[in-house]
Amino acid sequence: MHWINWLIVVAYLTYVVTDGLRKSKGTDTIAGYFAANKSLPWWVVGLSVMATQLSAVTMIGTTGQGATDGLRFVQLYFGLPLAMVILGVTLVPLLHGSGVYTAYEYLEQRFDAKTRSFTAFLFLLSRGMSVGTIMAAPGVVFSAVFGIPLVWAVVLIGAPTVIYTMIGGVQAVAWADVKQMVLIVVSLVAIMCVLLMQMPISPHDALQIAGATGRLKTFDFGFNINEQYTFWSGVLGGTFLMLSYFGTDQSQVQRYLAARSVDEAKTSLIVSAYWKIPLQALVLCVGISVFVYYQFVQPPLLYNPTHEQAVTAERGEAYDKLQSEYATAFTMRETAALEVSAADDEVSTTAAMEMFLAREGEIQTIRGRALSMAEEVTGEPSRDVNYIIPHFVLNELPLGLAGLFIAGIIAAAMSSISSELNSLATTSVIDFYRRWVRPEASDSHYLAISRGATALWGLFACVVATYAATLGSLIEVVNRFGSFFYGSILGVFLLAMIPRARGTGAFIGLVVGMTVVGFVNFGTDVAYLWQNVIGAGVVVVVGVALSGKERNAVLPEPLKPSQIP
Repeated sequence: MHWINWLIVVAYLTYVVTDGLRKSKGTDTIAGYFAANKSLPWWVVGLSVMATQLSAVTMIGTTGQGATDGLRFVQLYFGLPLAMVILGVTLVPLLHGSGVYTAYEYLEQRFDAKTRSFTAFLFLLSRGMSVGTIMAAPGVVFSAVFGIPLVWAVVLIGAPTVIYTMIGGVQAVAWADVKQMVLIVVSLVAIMCVLLMQMPISPHDALQIAGATGRLKTFDFGFNINEQYTFWSGVLGGTFLMLSYFGTDQSQVQRYLAARSVDEAKTSLIVSAYWKIPLQALVLCVGISVFVYYQFVQPPLLYNPTHEQAVTAERGEAYDKLQSEYATAFTMRETAALEVSAADDEVSTTAAMEMFLAREGEIQTIRGRALSMAEEVTGEPSRDVNYIIPHFVLNELPLGLAGLFIAGIIAAAMSSISSELNSLATTSVIDFYRRWVRPEASDSHYLAISRGATALWGLFACVVATYAATLGSLIEVVNRFGSFFYGSILGVFLLAMIPRARGTGAFIGLVVGMTVVGFVNFGTDVAYLWQNVIGAGVVVVVGVALSGKERNAVLPEPLKPSQIP
């Protein structure tokens, strides 16, 4: 990579870390460290929420998803606006006004300690795995750029993020997110403009080619619970996923708990929700544009450089033969793509499209053989969707812009990783250490433990990241992790709003809900988005049923925050 690109990346990293440390003022108490003394304006909270979502997984995984699968993925977010409206009138005022540091503290006020602890444990398990996946995305980029093992690439991005998160708490994280969000949007718009200018065909013809391969298909109204992305899975399953993510996930709850008021917390979520869909569509369009670009500029047979080197070293002759077949097939597909763009009537367009799709099928067949060869040689999953965008950035973008986009990936990574680590540390200390180990200690003691917990979770994330990079599209991996837990956790909070529900019913309902979701996940082909609906539904039904005998009991007075260890 050129030194100018290096300069941009290093300058950005230096700025973010130093500014994060500067924003750490006022974090010498747990109220300042965990909740920014409830001082953040709505726009800071909103941008922080968006930055947390637009992680490096989005920049790498979602763009790769767009390149390989098109716009269908955006259906996942159709339930987001509805979810934000529901949360604005239910959980947001409930949690913000309860004086808690974590969402799970409230569950002890409403139910009991065991329900609080079990729910918090499930959050730690799910989010601990997810943050490793989020860290894997920039690791993939750095590994490709530097030619170094993935583990060292992960450490390069993880170390500075852990440092400013440890020192500055939620306040440093939120203000860093504001600047990172700006850089993310700028880099996405810049790369889209470059793609449009460098494309050898017109935007109309590019859309034709993308449409011919099904990548512009946005809506699927078929009701099939085994299909991953449909209108119904997005509206129903997506709504439950977003309700749980924004309403019960500490990484998001901690943001609006730091807002100056309930109204500002609501505003931040609504604004972030309605900007999320167009931004997500922009990310997918970048991926689709890269796909079209590579119809005319030959990409590598294997995007993962490590796998390509391994295959070349061990099966050089067979791989060279496959490369030759690939080059011939690419030339024929390029010719077919040009004929599509040159067609000027319906008959010729249809014939050209059929020829193009046939050539595209040949390309995918050859790619499949190469991926199988890579898997045999390396013993690792060979899906290389996460390497498509890094390859394009490093080889096709003009000088300086590659550095800007890599800085954007780093910004996205650091914003999400810091938020996740901060929430993991908060839950570990507040819901476990302070609740069960040292209920009476000084703020300085809890802050020291929190910083240590941040470092330990950072180390755990690095370990997970080295494995997650081989699991396919990182954005899907994150959502799969979340969907396994989120529905059941949401069910507990829904029970909290039902007067007749009691602690025993909530706890047993959570156990049964997780068991059912586990069976659905490992024993059926039901799409993962529906697991959110199933988990929440089972928890609520079981919880209410087991609380039936106490329907006439009077609810205990909620504990005051000062009464909760």
